[in-house]
Order: sequence, then C-alpha cells, then structure tokens
Amino acid sequence: MSVVSKTQTAVIFGQGPLTIKDVDAVATQGCPVALSEDPAFAQRIAAGVAFLDKLLTEDGVIYGVTTGYGDSCTVAVPLHQVNELPLHLLRFHGCGLGDYFNEQESRAILAARLASLTQGYSGVSWGLLERLCELLNRNIIPRIPQEGSVGASGDLTPLSYVAAVICGERDVFYEGQIRPAAEVLAENDLQPLQLRPKEALAIMNGTAVMTGLACLAYQRADYLTCLSSRITALASLALLGNSNHFNEKLFSVKPHAGQQQVAGWIRKDMNHQSYPRNSERLQDRYSIRCAPHVIGALRDALPWFRETIENELNSANDNPIIDGEGEQVLHGGHFYGGHIAMVMDAMKTAVANLADLHDRQMALLMDTKYNQGLPPNLSASSIERSTLNHGFKAVQIGCSAWTAEALKLTMPASVFSRSTECHNQDKVSMGTIAARDCLRILQLTEQVLAASLMSVQQGVRLRMAKAELDEVSLQSDVRQMLTQLSEQIELLAEDRMLEHELRQLVSQIQQRHWHLYEDLA
Repeated sequence: MSVVSKTQTAVIFGQGPLTIKDVDAVATQGCPVALSEDPAFAQRIAAGVAFLDKLLTEDGVIYGVTTGYGDSCTVAVPLHQVNELPLHLLRFHGCGLGDYFNEQESRAILAARLASLTQGYSGVSWGLLERLCELLNRNIIPRIPQEGSVGASGDLTPLSYVAAVICGERDVFYEGQIRPAAEVLAENDLQPLQLRPKEALAIMNGTAVMTGLACLAYQRADYLTCLSSRITALASLALLGNSNHFNEKLFSVKPHAGQQQVAGWIRKDMNHQSYPRNSERLQDRYSIRCAPHVIGALRDALPWFRETIENELNSANDNPIIDGEGEQVLHGGHFYGGHIAMVMDAMKTAVANLADLHDRQMALLMDTKYNQGLPPNLSASSIERSTLNHGFKAVQIGCSAWTAEALKLTMPASVFSRSTECHNQDKVSMGTIAARDCLRILQLTEQVLAASLMSVQQGVRLRMAKAELDEVSLQSDVRQMLTQLSEQIELLAEDRMLEHELRQLVSQIQQRHWHLYEDLA
C-alpha cells in the first residue's frame, strides 16, 4: 500500500467508540483519519494540557513528568530538565530487535494509539493528535521492530519508534522505500515536534501494539471460519461424504450458535437436498464429521474476542491518567495488556486447530485407503504416466510442517511473565508476544488452507470427470468459486512447481478475496 485512499470516508477519532473494522479499514484499505470537530472533545484535550501546565507551575509531582521512569519514579527531575525528559525516554528505548512490522501492521498500531490518546485522558496536545493523523494520511509509517515488549508498562520499546518519528528521528516506510524520518517530514513540510512533558510517555506507555495487531488478527480469524467451512464442504464432496452429518435437527440438540452456523454453511454448500449421500461407512471420519465442532469453537469465541479487543481499543491505557476537567492525576496500571494477551492466546489455539483439521482432511484425500477411489495423491495424470507423477504428495508434507509449527506456537505466552526493571515490572502480560504468535499461526494456517483449497478443488474436479458428482447439483456459490479456481489453477496432471500458485492463494485468503456467506460477521 503506497497511498491513502482519497475516496473513502474518514474514520473519525474522538467522537465515539471505534470498531475493529475501523482499524482494519485504516490499516489494510488506506482509509483516511480525522479528529472529531465536537467542541466538547477539543475542550477535554485542552483541559488535560492546561492542568498539567498548572501542576508544573505549582511544583506538582507527576510520574514520568517530574520523576524518572519505572523504578526510577523516586528520582526527582528538576523543572529546568522536564522538557528534555521525553527525548530521553524515547531514546533509551530505541533498542528493538527482530523483524519489523509491515506497513499494514504499523498503520494498525498508529490507529490504536490514536484511539487511546483521543479518549482525552492522556494529557497530550492537539498538535500531537494532528501529527498522528498526518502520519496516517500521508502514509509516513514508522518502521517498528517487533521484539522488545513484555506487554506491561505498555509496549514501550516498539512505541518509542512512533514517538521518535514524530520528533524526526529513526526510519519510516514512505512510498515503497525505507527512509530517514527527518528527510520525509521535511519533504512533506512537517516540522519535527518537540514533545511536551508527558507526551512521550503517553505515546509509549500503552497497549497499542498488541491491540492494533489483535484487530488485524480478529479479521483474519473471522474470515478463516468461513473459508474453513467451504473447504470442508468441498472435501466432503470429494470424499463422497455423508451430508447427513450436517443435518439441521442434529445440530439443534447441541445449540452452540457458531457451531450451528458453520454446520448450516456446510449443509448449504453441499446442497443437502440434492446430495444426501450415505457412504458405506455410515459415519465419516472425525475431520469431516466433527468439522463444525472444530470450526464452531472459534466461531463461538469471536463475539468475546471482539468485545474484549474493542474495549481495549476504546480505553485510555497509559499511566498516569490525566483527568484535566476533574483536575486529577490518577496513577495506575492501565498499560497492562492482560485482556489482549488472553484473547490472543485463546485465538491462536483455536486458529491452529483449523490448520490441524485441514491437514487431516488433506491426508484423507491423498491416501487411496481412505479417499473413496480417488487417484493417489490426487494426481490427474494418465495411467501411462502415473508412475512418474506424484500430485500433491509434497504439498501434503508441507501442510504437516506448517501445522506442526502452528501447534508448537500455541503455548500460552501470558503465563510466561518475567520480573524485570528492578522488580518494578514484576508481573507482566506478554500480550505483544501473544499477538505476534497469533499472527504467525494465522499465516501458517492460511498456508494450510491455501493448500487444502487447491487440493479439494482438484478432488471435486476429478469426481466430476468420473461422473461421480454432477456439476449441476452443486450450490451456485460453490460452482462459481470452483469455476474461478479452475481458471486460476490448471488441473494437476503433470508434476509442476506449485509455489507461485500457493502464494497467490495465500494472498487471496489474506485479502478476503472470496465473499463466502451473506451473514459473514
């Protein structure tokens, strides 16, 4: 993404609660942002700044404004050095390592931080809020290392890269290049800001990294429940499965709403009335028969995930909280990312189960002992060349590798709290690590689903070629998707390199290319 959309309606910060979809629109679609024009909102922002200024003139003691940071809160900072303190905070936290968040992830982080600061309880100036908007609208995106946050006392180290860019330091993504922030700001006629007392702390001392990533993770997980249902229906068709396993009455007696929804999707995709096949086994194997239960567990968790993520998104989560209108400084721990950590740990486990489900479905499709007469490894080669061709054999091995890695990462990050910073941060959330784990598991699971989609469409096409499945009997949306896939993916008759086709499918999944069900959340 190189430019911000000029046609979309702006997401307004400061006028009411934001949603996961708002953050996703800003991050992935380049939606512009703006600040609310409500006078009450502007007054709340101004009151926080005025109250801080008043405290400074009265020699008030404010953590991170007139004191050092963390365990150094007992160290008094002389008033003549207060204005230098923000620069020291962002500079000594400039020690992030690991890979860098991509542009979309970094835009989500900026949006999440702006959402928190516009609650009006952080004591920041209107100019700082405008600058965050400018960075998003001009697509000047801080280059943020992924590693270095324990998810309490805020995402300090990664968010220091946001604060630094505002001050004209470090690097940014801009127009497809990585460039020094100072150069890009100058090209855009933007002067580096001198951060006011508390402003570096307000930017850095919060849950914006984990929350921004959680918003993106939610959208991807939501979509995967739908795609997983469609792939299961195609797998069942390819295996000549028993559509009665998704019977409406059957699922009415175990009334988990998400599970029922998934069963309904699969039932519709299989076109149950025209395809009520009853296999010789009477009961299909668990990876087909129990698919609504596996996918439904994630589907049923999504409302809780959404509520928790959006609560965090619409919170003031730095420290101290500045109540300018009530003239209070409230010292607390709202930077603690426990709620996001819990959601990300739960989500990554549910998503990894989708990878495991489809890895097992694919194993059934490959193996002539279980695939109801399909060729070995789903190869469409001629009999004369069957000894040479190996179909999806290596792809299935890849699925097992991706699934194993996803399952390995499900160890909950939130239980690995480490006491740090002179035992001031002695119980931490690890929410950012949980969010990063979740995104990695989503990537691996999307790879498994891309391979599964490629294999099930081949299996269905082989059934139709053998006149064991009538194309006319297929539900219209399923038929349309299969037609699109057949135009994109040549039937695998002769062994060929599949990497590029797989990467294209992964990209399409991540872009939510196929509109699958009308009631997609």
